[in-house]
Amino acid sequence: MEWIDLLEKTTGDFADVLATGDLAAPVPACPGWTLADLGEHTRWVHAWATHAVTDHSPDGDTPAPGLERDALVDGYRAAAGRLLEVLRHTAPDAPVWTFGPDSRAGFWRRRQLHEVTMHLHDALDSQARTAEWRVSPELGWDGVDEVATLFYPRQVRLGRTEPLPAPVRLVATDLDRSLVLEPDAAGEPVELAAPAAELLLMLWGRMPAAGPAADVLAQAKVTS
Repeated sequence: MEWIDLLEKTTGDFADVLATGDLAAPVPACPGWTLADLGEHTRWVHAWATHAVTDHSPDGDTPAPGLERDALVDGYRAAAGRLLEVLRHTAPDAPVWTFGPDSRAGFWRRRQLHEVTMHLHDALDSQARTAEWRVSPELGWDGVDEVATLFYPRQVRLGRTEPLPAPVRLVATDLDRSLVLEPDAAGEPVELAAPAAELLLMLWGRMPAAGPAADVLAQAKVTS
């Protein structure tokens, strides 16, 4: 996957929504947040990830440039641009700080793309424009895999959720791929089948799941 090219395009699309959207509009997936708040959060995350690569530490912090449109958009574009610059000039296998088992710079190429991809959906949702959100089946499935191999196990490991009470088989109907969340749980897996991008939205709570799998997923905080 062309991580850097995809990250450049998606951060550009996110910045465009900040530049043209109603900054006071609420973000349905992030209660209490406006589009401006979401923009500042995503700016901060890009800067934080950049610090993780350059300083090998999770302790990076940057002051908010402000929530007025010009400051917000300029601040976001600058943070995204700096992230792209650092990732382009850091070998994917270079050792860096991460919060996952893969302590290489390539982790952040993938993670920051999925971060802004989901928040682009949130930004568009605040403007009633989610029909414009486009994610390829391959990228959607990679996001599903990231949830299964990174986020969900981390949630359980940190005690943020109990394990799922039953296995859930996720099936991408637009790809010949499937995986099982919590394969060691008792019982036969319940199946959740949908296009890969929709599975990703379901796992991140941006779209309701359906059927028996919905009841199982509702019993754990799979991603947050």
